[in-house]
Amino acid sequence: MDIQAEKLKLIEWLLSLNDEAAIEKLNFLRESFNDATDWWDTISEGERQSIERGLKDLETGDVVPHSLVREKYGKYL
Repeated sequence: MDIQAEKLKLIEWLLSLNDEAAIEKLNFLRESFNDATDWWDTISEGERQSIERGLKDLETGDVVPHSLVREKYGKYL
């Protein structure tokens, strides 16, 4: 892949883009990409604890396979 050619294609596409929502999403992506802050540092302590509990459950095998959840609750989706 020629990275410079791909960049030029993206620039041409951006110049023709008129969708404000898409531009906002791209700006968010650009800002997130340039932000050196790790997402872990941006979440609350409660969110961190919840993630840690989930990882611990995964390590101990205290989980339910997605297929079983779909089987049981699929009719509600």
